Amino acid sequence: MKKVLVLGASGYIGSQLLIKLCDQGYDVTAAARQIDYLRARTPERPNLTLCYLDLADAEATKALVPTFDIVYFLVHGMAQGHDFIDYEIALAENFTAALAISHVEQVIYLSAIQPQTGNSEHLLARKMTGEILRTSHVPITEIRAGVIIGPGSAAFEIMRDFVYNLPVLITPKWVDSKANPIALENLNYYLLQLAENPSGEHQLYEAGGPDLLSYREQFRVICQASHQPYRLYATALLTPKMASYWLGMVTSVPATIGAALLAGLEHDFIADSSALENRFPQPMITFETMVKTSIEQEGKFVRSNVWGFDPAALNRWQAGYGYYPKQTGASIETDLSAEQLWQVVKTLGNRQDPYFFANALWRTREWLDIFFGGGKPLRRSPEGPELKIGDHIDSWKVIRCEQNQFLSLLFGMQGPGLGRLEFSITDQGDTRLLNITAWWHPQGFKGLLYWFAMMPAHLFIFKGMVKAIVRKANQSLESK
Repeated sequence: MKKVLVLGASGYIGSQLLIKLCDQGYDVTAAARQIDYLRARTPERPNLTLCYLDLADAEATKALVPTFDIVYFLVHGMAQGHDFIDYEIALAENFTAALAISHVEQVIYLSAIQPQTGNSEHLLARKMTGEILRTSHVPITEIRAGVIIGPGSAAFEIMRDFVYNLPVLITPKWVDSKANPIALENLNYYLLQLAENPSGEHQLYEAGGPDLLSYREQFRVICQASHQPYRLYATALLTPKMASYWLGMVTSVPATIGAALLAGLEHDFIADSSALENRFPQPMITFETMVKTSIEQEGKFVRSNVWGFDPAALNRWQAGYGYYPKQTGASIETDLSAEQLWQVVKTLGNRQDPYFFANALWRTREWLDIFFGGGKPLRRSPEGPELKIGDHIDSWKVIRCEQNQFLSLLFGMQGPGLGRLEFSITDQGDTRLLNITAWWHPQGFKGLLYWFAMMPAHLFIFKGMVKAIVRKANQSLESK
């Protein structure tokens, strides 16, 4: 049984590839910085190990990488913001240094098609990463993929959010650029076959689908598959900078990732996949089928421990809800212990001070539920003394609870979307970080309007909550 390491395992491709590798019988280790998110999304398998790794830590990378036979390098730095090129190069250099002291047989690197015209920092970073990896003695197989279509793919979710969230599709002029998107299923087949058939030398492939379409044509197909009206208006007024702001408003795809992708989508994005198709022939999925299947499978997102597998969340999820959520929140650093903070957090919903801050606003929202089709607000408190999964706090329901660490509540009021409220306590050594995050998967245009209507309260309410929790914890400590 070969040992396989998947770097960037919490990402879109990696999190889905893990299970396929396990099913093939590999001994798989999934490494990521967002290890808590990876654990929540990944079902347990006997041949799967999850571990934390930050590739920016050169020594930790050298300690882990050399123990494997095959490594998938699925890391990108788009979430870093404007300086992600330097960041990606640093990660590639750390990884290459680890390969120099290893007996790794093969590295499979998922990269991106280079534009036929124009330039993109995101795409340039992908190319430079491949060049750095190929300085290693280990055979590097680089696959340059075009737009990938599947539930959760950022490029697809951008287009899908536009379709569901806007009565009229207002797009930049790049909507007439062309691409041949590839289905996630087809790409996964190539990734698995490459592990089974090592070449022993550096190789470079391009991967694309069978249909060459403009983004205008892709929008038309997505509208038809989702039964949404097709009304598209492309305007030169949406400059790249303006388009990135527009993207942040209309979609829930993380802004840094969306902006980086947007720069790439300005150009034709066409893959010549003939070499890869000849080596590993397979039935290629048409764009229309990719889209239809992706929309049908989007509900699988909610079937994970992110939602505690809660039946209420499963029942409320509908087609058209944003795959990626809008989010807001606040955090505070303190020298209080996790136990001391948790003693306050677990009193959430008590009659005297149920939400720690701005209780009148929380109560007002509960009464407004009547106008959203709900009934009279419910007053419910946990039986106590400890919180547990299934407890109700007024209209909220506890769906995940890890003592002294984490609490997640399902939004139980009426509203155009699906939401949750999370409290997390992270030990940073000398200090603890208390974080409160509100997540909202909007249901189309109404869901976006609802989110923006709540934004004025969001600007201060969570900051007030984290400060109030720390203050209460300190007061409790002083009274002892």
